[in-house]
Parts: sequence; C-alpha cells; structure tokens
Amino acid sequence: MLAFGGPAFLVSVGYMDPGNWATDIEAGSRFGYGLLWVLLLSNAMALLLQSLAARLGIASGRDLAQACREFLPHPWGVLLYLPCQIAIIACDLAEVLGGAVGLNLLTGWPLLTCALAVSLNVFLMFLLQAKGMRWLEAGIVSLVAMIGGCYVIEIWLAQPDWGGVLHGLFTPKLTGGPVDGGSSDLYVAIGIIGATVMPHNLYLHSALVQTRLVTPTPEGRREAIRFNFIDSAVALNGAFLVNASILIVAAAVFFRNGIPVEELQQAHATLQPLMGGAAAFLFALALLASGQSSTLTGTLAGQIVMEGFLHLRTAPWISRSLTRILALIPAVIVILWKGDHGTYDLLILSQVILSLQLPFAVIPLILFTSNRAIMGEFAIGPRIRILSWLVASLLVALNLWLLAETLCGGKG
Repeated sequence: MLAFGGPAFLVSVGYMDPGNWATDIEAGSRFGYGLLWVLLLSNAMALLLQSLAARLGIASGRDLAQACREFLPHPWGVLLYLPCQIAIIACDLAEVLGGAVGLNLLTGWPLLTCALAVSLNVFLMFLLQAKGMRWLEAGIVSLVAMIGGCYVIEIWLAQPDWGGVLHGLFTPKLTGGPVDGGSSDLYVAIGIIGATVMPHNLYLHSALVQTRLVTPTPEGRREAIRFNFIDSAVALNGAFLVNASILIVAAAVFFRNGIPVEELQQAHATLQPLMGGAAAFLFALALLASGQSSTLTGTLAGQIVMEGFLHLRTAPWISRSLTRILALIPAVIVILWKGDHGTYDLLILSQVILSLQLPFAVIPLILFTSNRAIMGEFAIGPRIRILSWLVASLLVALNLWLLAETLCGGKG
C-alpha cells in the first residue's frame, strides 16, 4: 500500500489552493452552512473522476494528455490543449493571488511586491524535484499538514453550530438569486465545483501513478488500481475536511455576525477582533502555505500537459516560467487597477473558469476508460460508466446555467 501512496496526495493539494479559500469563504459568509452539500457532492465527483484518471494511467500506460493526442481524431487531440492550458493559467493565477495576500497579511508588504515575491517560488519546485519525487511529496505534505493544523485550531476557536453544519451537508438547495447585491448561490456553487474538481488534476493524476512500480500483469495492475483508489479516497477526504473547515469557520464567524466577506484581507481583519490575534495569524500562515503547495503541483501538470499534447519537451523552468508570467499579467493589472477587492473577485472568477474547462477533460476521460480497446479488461463497467456520464452531464448543465445567468445579468 505504501509503495502506491503519494500521487493522490500531490493531486489533493490543488483541492486546497487559494481559489478554494475564496469560494469557501464567500459561500460561508454569504450563505452560512447552506452550500456545504455542494462541497460534499464535489468531493464525491472528484473521487470518481480521479479514480478514473488513475485507472487510465495504470491500465493503458498513458496519461490523459497522451491518450487525447493518440486516440482522438486530428485535430481534436491537439485542440484540447488550449482549454487545458487556460485551466492551468487560471489555477496559477489563484495561487499567485492567494500566496500574495497571505504574505501581505504576514509582513505588511505592498500586495504587488508580495505577488512578485511569491512568483519566485517556482525555483523551490526545481530544487525539490531535483532531489526526487519523494522529496517533492514530503515538502508538499508538510505544507498541507500546516494548513490542516491551522484550521483544526480555527474550528475550535469558532465554535460552529454543528446542527446547522449537518443540515447544510445533507439538504441540497439553490435559489439562483443574489444576496445583498453580491454573488448568487449558483455562481458560488459552480465556483466551488471548479475549485474542487480541477481539470488539470486529471491529467496530473494519470501521469503520477506511472511513477510507481507496477507489476506488468493483470493481477499487478488490478492491485495498483485498488490501492490507488484507497490513496485517492484518503487524500481527497482530507482535502474535503480542510475545505469544509474553511466554509464552516466563515459561516460561524462572518455569516453569524452579518458580515459578507468581499476580500481575503477583510476576512483576516475581521477574524482578529472576533476570534483573537492567533486566529488571524493562523489564517494568513495557512493561506501562504496553500499558495506555495499548490503552485508546485501546477508545475508538474503544466509539464505533463505540454509534453503529452504537443510532444514538446522543454526544460521545466521554461514551461513553468511562461505559465507564471501569463498568470502574473492579469494579477498585476487587477492589483494596480482595483486593489484588494479586485484580487478577491479575480480569485472567484478563476475558479469559475476552471469549472467551464472541466467538460473538455472529463468527457475524453470517460470515453477512454470505457473503451476496451484502450483499457482491456480494466475498462469501467456499465454502472460506473452511467454514473460518470451523469457527472459529466451535471457539469455541462451547471456551466450552461451559469453562462445563461451571466449573459442575462452579470454573476447573479
């Protein structure tokens, strides 16, 4: 089991990035515990899709990007690279903004200076990767443990209404309307899905499972698929608990006091008088760790996608630096133009963009894992296939609903 552990924990880092913080805090501060069920649903969808990605990598020996290029008709295999790259840039944007805000809260440096400073963390990635994948995994798990530890203390300090938490987890409800002139619950719900079920993580997971030694026999592959599912379940449920904690704290502190949060700095400033300086410090520290950890896995995803779709092998620092520059441009523009409030809105928007890219990764993944010519005896059965297509249909329907709402009246 330990030999197969690790890939899902690297993938789960993306489920705790600053974009998740923004959507979770907005959900909790505006709608209380009412959108916890969306987090639970998103986690179940993520577990299903990540297990399919791992299955594809183990059974076919190809990651999702390689499979798209090889098995889809030309030029679709290459054209799918574009939405995937957009998703990676949107994710990197969230990491830059979140890390910058965390550093700003801890040091008091100007936000623009912090954005430029955290952008240099790409070099930390190269140092860890040079030492080997296990070093990279250990570094990331340490940062994740820091995030989780901070929020265990935050939950204890916040004293939430556990009855309200249970009601929010198991009572699905969306009104589609805005609250106090802010975002609609639909817009935030789709942002949660985009932040939780991340398209580039499917490409990443299908490649990372191939770094583990798998016995090249049907029984060896079957064992690898089984253990990777357990790895995914443990890692993603851990990520769910962190995200649920963020939302619960926001509901217990901000919603309870009638404070809709419109920026991460506001959340930090409000925590201090309501819960004390320690809570505010832990919030900033965990936010900075979140940005640092998720940017490392973004690097790996960018390399995998570029090599798989385009057969273009470049030095990691080139592909990562290019992605980081493309993410920095809108971040710098928004910081200069709109300041703190603009960064929060851009974080939410980046997660909605991720959700809009999901079908371009999910549909090919289901097609490939259903195909016996590609998967052999490890092709998914009828029940999993039906469930997978239901998830894909739900994602497409939510995206169309969001698009219609946005065109008819902004974000709600």
